[in-house]
Amino acid sequence: MTTTVMVTGVTGQVAESVATQLAVDHHVIGLARFQDTAARQRLEAVGVECVPVDLTGGDLNAVPTGVDALANFAVVKTQKWHVDLPANAESVGRLMAHVRPGRMLHCSSTGVYRPSGSDVLDERAPLGDNHAAIMPTYSISKIAAESVVRTMAGHLGIPTTIARLNVPYGVGPDGTPRGWPAFHLAMMEAGMAIPVFPERPNLFNPISLDQIADTVVPLLDVASGDVPVINWAGSEQVALEQWCERLGERCSLPVSFEETTDTIGGVTVDTSTLESVIGRRLEGWEASFDALADAWSATR
Repeated sequence: MTTTVMVTGVTGQVAESVATQLAVDHHVIGLARFQDTAARQRLEAVGVECVPVDLTGGDLNAVPTGVDALANFAVVKTQKWHVDLPANAESVGRLMAHVRPGRMLHCSSTGVYRPSGSDVLDERAPLGDNHAAIMPTYSISKIAAESVVRTMAGHLGIPTTIARLNVPYGVGPDGTPRGWPAFHLAMMEAGMAIPVFPERPNLFNPISLDQIADTVVPLLDVASGDVPVINWAGSEQVALEQWCERLGERCSLPVSFEETTDTIGGVTVDTSTLESVIGRRLEGWEASFDALADAWSATR
């Protein structure tokens, strides 16, 4: 039976891919301001019902209620506290109270963990501000959002999952490379050194857009009143230095690194909970990075 899934932030680098794949088997309602006309056209072409709305304080009357599921990917990154904290935390509470979905997936971030170098972090690891060096509002507003989601889930009786996303990357529905690794490619092309934290290697668990989209439904399926928290990440540890070197070789671009504390250090996580939910490991980062590099070269 087709279900109705509402996806917020649907023009974003992750949510557009999620909505596009979900639309194959579900009725998808996409929420965004839709300032990106091309993204709206792509979404409507695959059957996504697009509802323009400003979730940061705008009127929610046009937003449908009572949908089967809500997947929240909306995020604001102005780095202004008076904007980002209410936009990322308070707004999701307002949305939950208005929509009253049958279940919910809230996309959080492994940016909520305390900087811990190469330690492998499970979902009980201490929280902190590991993005402070370059995105001062990000980690704190994500932590606040988790608290609001958990509170509203209990108050409204909405079964919910909180999933902490690691490094998303891949090729978007428009054929363009997306994510932090794509930004690194742009730096290489410009002849810039890639900043790396001095405690090396800088380990992460990157997860492709395809893998993210494939795991949305299983994560919704385990939503409960206990609000499980799950690391949403690839099963393989990959160093930032390693993926940059692979991308550079594939695109014939020189790669150099500059050690600095003014960047994000490695955040590597335990993915055993996710693997138990989806029944498999998420592997194959080399092929996915090669596809990203090929998409980059095709646009040059």
